[in-house]
Formats: sequence, structure tokens, C-alpha cells
Amino acid sequence: MQLLRAIGFFHGYMFLLSSVIGAGIFVAPKGVLKFSSLNIPVCLSIWAVCALLSMMCALCLAELGTTFPVSSAPYYFLKRSLGSSFAFCSLWIKLFGYSLGLGAQSLLIASYLLQPFYVGCPAPELPKKCLALAILWSIGILNARGLTNVFWFNSISNLLKMGVLCLIILTGIVLLVTGKKENVSRFENALDADLPVASEIVEAILQAFYAYMGSSLLVNVAGEVENPSETIPKSLIFGLPVIAVTYILTNVSYLAVLTPQEIIASDSVAVTWMNRVSPSMQWVVSLAISVSIMNNTGCGVLSASRVFYSASQEGQLPLIYSMLNDHHCPVVAITQIIILSSLAIIPLNLIYVVKYLGLTYVIGNGLNMIALLKLRYKDPDLPRPYKVWLPLVFGSIVLSLILLLIPVIKSPTLDRFYEVTIFCSGLPFYWIHLLLKKYAGAFDKITCYLQLLFNVSPGEDHDKCFSTKKN
Repeated sequence: MQLLRAIGFFHGYMFLLSSVIGAGIFVAPKGVLKFSSLNIPVCLSIWAVCALLSMMCALCLAELGTTFPVSSAPYYFLKRSLGSSFAFCSLWIKLFGYSLGLGAQSLLIASYLLQPFYVGCPAPELPKKCLALAILWSIGILNARGLTNVFWFNSISNLLKMGVLCLIILTGIVLLVTGKKENVSRFENALDADLPVASEIVEAILQAFYAYMGSSLLVNVAGEVENPSETIPKSLIFGLPVIAVTYILTNVSYLAVLTPQEIIASDSVAVTWMNRVSPSMQWVVSLAISVSIMNNTGCGVLSASRVFYSASQEGQLPLIYSMLNDHHCPVVAITQIIILSSLAIIPLNLIYVVKYLGLTYVIGNGLNMIALLKLRYKDPDLPRPYKVWLPLVFGSIVLSLILLLIPVIKSPTLDRFYEVTIFCSGLPFYWIHLLLKKYAGAFDKITCYLQLLFNVSPGEDHDKCFSTKKN
């Protein structure tokens, strides 16, 4: 049993669009504008800067995925370069990040699907949570059926998602070109707005990073990419600029219709935008946003399961997580991440969740860049089909340090303490993991029962050849 290399350039490109364009462009504009002190030029500049920074970080990660074309290449690379303890802490942080992110996305999907039926008031919590659970488990079942089904769903939903974003962008451009006073007035005196302080700019960048965060997911499935030395860099180079332009123009369209105060007061900027432009079409936007986030969630489940799969092969999670079903999928790993995400479906402060996910991305990226530099020095002759320019690596490390340290120095609140506690709690669990590993034989019977229940068998080690056959 092997993972199949079934992701070519087209599917890689579509996977990138699916994993990046999701809840971010519909949720993050509120947080970015809020922490930009309602300064429109600063807000748009942050979206542009984050696009460049995201491209820089993604190209650095591309070296990891091409040097070690295995599932969850950053995790495998981190373990090889910095050791088991750092790799486990990275796994621990991702565990919280994926669970919170997928749970929050499922709630968002349910909210958008139910909202047209509750005009003028929020949807009740119980139906929302039940629908969110049903959606989350449906996405898990789709992932367990193999890559082919996931990619067909991604291709179809991408058409709907990009169609709605193009509608928003074109409408905004038309409104600006026609020159109606209420549409262009907020841009005329934009430079007179107050400038945010450094800590607020960092918070705004973390909010915008959430919208670009999926750019690293393609590297997590490097073990299933055909010709990864070409497919991964090409997908990133051609995909991220298109996404960046789409994000900036979408924000311009939001601002052409809504005031900054209306945007930060809205729970769904796109729905509020459509209510202003064409109230009768609200259901179209709600459906498109739901499909968009569902598409993004499916990619998140796929990526998270490959992290569990790789950690299992490295001995940091039970062996059952690396066993594959007849669709060549780690179905137990998929089931585990779905269960954890289901537990996370509780009332959440969405802006805080977005900030936490941005921090997990920043910490993981900083560790990966340090590991990359160490392995460049330690093993300079290692075959590297793609080598990133070293100044980009140093720039990525500096960016991670700035985004981590400035908020702590400028505004040391209780939230910072909770974040540090969650991140550092991985160390005691690593020691518990080492203790339990000595008694791994005691769990063999449970593993056998689970193997029979899920109808899975052990996959080949990732150092062996992968199959090139399509699923």
C-alpha cells in the first residue's frame, strides 16, 4: 500500500486556489481594517505586503517539498534537521491550529447556509452546530474516498468561487469608474486618516496572513505530487500572484460600496456588500461563500491527515495513523482530525481564532527556515532540485521574529500568556510520548482491532519509492 503520486500541475494549481482562497477573503477584511485604524491605504498596503511575504515564505517551503518529496515535508524536514523534540512541538501546535481552523470554518459554512432563512436575525446556535458537524463529517468521508474525488470537487467549486469573486470585483470597478460620489468619496481623503501604531500593524498583518495561510498546504502533500521539483514551484509562482490581485481588488470593491465602519461592524462583509448592491441575490453569495469555505476545509482535512500520517511513520504518533485503506488514504488520520475538529465546534471569537492561526503559521514558518539554514550548512551536498535564494530565507526568519515579538513587547496582555502556554505545553506531552513509547507493545491489540474496523493496512515507508499510478 502506497500513497499515489496523482497531483500534476493542473491539480496542483487548483489545489493551491482551493487551499488559499476560502474563509480568509470573507472574514479577514474586517480584522485587517480594524487593526489598520480604518486607514484605507494602510489596509490595502498590508494586503499587498502580505502577498509578497507569503510568496517569499512559500518559495522557501518549496525547497523543503522538492528536497524531501514526502507527506508533510516541513515536519519531516524539521525532525531531520532540528530533532524529534522540535518536530513534536511543531506537530502539537499544528494539532491545535488544524482543529480550531476546521471547526471554525465548519461553523462559518453552516452560518452562511442558514442565514438566508433567518433574515434580520442571527441563526440559532443548535441548528448551526448540527449542520456544521454534518458538513465536517461529509468532508471527511469525501477525503477518505481518495484524491480523485477531492480534486473533482475542488475543480467544480473553484469555478463557482472565482465566479462570485469576479462578480464582486467587476461590480466594484464599474461603481468606481462611473464616479458616483458615495462610491469614490471614501478614497478621496483616505490619506488624511490616522496611522496605526506598530503593534496594530502587526495584528493587521496576522489577520491578512490568515487569508494567505493555505499556500503552505501544497508542500504538505508533496508525497502525492508528480514531478515535485517542477510542479510545486510552478504552482506557487503562477498561483499566488493571481490570488494576491484577486484579494486586493476584492477589498477595493468592498470599500467602494461599504464604509470602513460598516465593514468592521459586519459579520460577513460579502453578504453585507451584496445586500447593498442587490438584496435579492444574497442567497447566491451565501451559497458561494459556503462552497468556497467547504472547498478550503477539504484541503485542510487532506493536509492535516498527511501531517498525522508522516508523524506516525516517524514514530511520534501510533502506527494506525499511517495505515491506508483501499483508496490509498490514511482514513484513521482523517477520522482523528475530524473528531478533534468536531470538539472545537463551540462559540469562538473568530478574530481571535484568526490571530491564533496566524501565529501558528508564523511559528511553524520560522522553525522551518531555521531548519533549512542548518541543513544547508550541515549537509551542503544534499541533492536539492530547487534552491531558494538565501536572502529570502533570512527575510522570512526576520519576519517571523517581528510578528512574534512586537505584539508581546507593545501589548503584553493575558491573551499572550495563553498563547505561550499552549505553544509550550507541547514539551511535557513530548516527555509523556517518550514514556508511552516504551510500552508501545501493550497497544498492539487495540491497533489490530482498529485495523480491522477501518479495513486498513500498513503503508510503505516514505524513504521507499512512491507509486506513480493514478487513483
